Amino acid sequence: MTLVGIGEDGVEGLSRDARRALAQAVLVVGGRRHLALLGPTRAETLAWASPMRDTYPMILARRGEPVAVLASGDPYCYGVGAALARHVPSAELRCYPQPSAFALATARLGWAQQDCSLLSLCGRPIETLVPALRAGARVLALSADAQTPGQVARLLSARGFGASRLTVLEAMGGPRERIRVSSADAFALSDLEPLNTLAIDVAGLGPALSLVPGRPDGSFDHDGQITRSAVRAATLAALAPLAGEVLWDVGAGSGSVAIEWMLAHPENRAFAVERHPERAARIRSNAAALGVPCLVVSEGAAPDVLADLPAPDAVFVGGGATRDGVLDSCAAALRPGGRLVVNAVTIETQEVLIARFRSTGGALTALSVAHADRVGAFHGWRTAMPVTQWTWVKA
Repeated sequence: MTLVGIGEDGVEGLSRDARRALAQAVLVVGGRRHLALLGPTRAETLAWASPMRDTYPMILARRGEPVAVLASGDPYCYGVGAALARHVPSAELRCYPQPSAFALATARLGWAQQDCSLLSLCGRPIETLVPALRAGARVLALSADAQTPGQVARLLSARGFGASRLTVLEAMGGPRERIRVSSADAFALSDLEPLNTLAIDVAGLGPALSLVPGRPDGSFDHDGQITRSAVRAATLAALAPLAGEVLWDVGAGSGSVAIEWMLAHPENRAFAVERHPERAARIRSNAAALGVPCLVVSEGAAPDVLADLPAPDAVFVGGGATRDGVLDSCAAALRPGGRLVVNAVTIETQEVLIARFRSTGGALTALSVAHADRVGAFHGWRTAMPVTQWTWVKA
């Protein structure tokens, strides 16, 4: 199987080897735009279905035959290459890439690609941008369609970054290439090409997300059911997130732990388990506002709803630890090396954790935080309720 990156200049921009692969192919697969750029061919052609994964069985059925798959630019840069590589051994794949949209954009703008945040908004919510927003940052984003730049402009303006400079690069590398610039708060560009890349010079006084956990409690909408900032930082440290791992946040409350888990790395996933519908709705709102709109909220009581979730690499229990079966179900579901972290405020939950510590081992930690507060004309320490934290790593 051959992956061929094709640009807006069509066949003329392809290398000799890429042209040879296409000439030898008995089946050429691609989007309708890609097939149009290719032009007439003697091979059988197949346009991607929607969703694309429905086409994979038809491609795999032709294994052993010369098959060519067309993709935009670099097939392994937010392209179909990685998806096909999960089904076809690398020894059976050959790739002839073209410059990615990111490479073309930085070449047009004179930006250093390594200094930019690179992301795709194709099939992803606009709020995915939020973690990259800070004054002075440069962001390159692949647009989903012609509406994406306007949606991004509105998001930037709403978050206090209306002064940001937006450059819309359309149909790069072909005869219809066009580059237009606007500020976010005055964005009025029309007649945009569906194939466009957005370059953002972020400017303004909007809030930026800290790079470390323990973000201010005021960043989250909550009804008091929230793991407070200092304890949350210690909790994330105990959960020890690694790139691409899965968290269960059981009794999620405001979703603060799950949200900060996902903010730790863009590949991280989290499932917030919450039995109160109003809190579940609040978690979804917090996740979108803080740039992790793909956080999954599972409404219902643990342990009943846990069986439907993918196996976790870490579990945080912020509520419900005294309920029959919750801790046993969480421990059983963990992958080897997985971390179980449980916080307790009440004496009853502390008793459960102490018993687990005695029977199972792990680490037991007492966390106490005090803040300066007014005492008449002076100040004194006002101590929050102490938290008992049990951490256990599955062998």
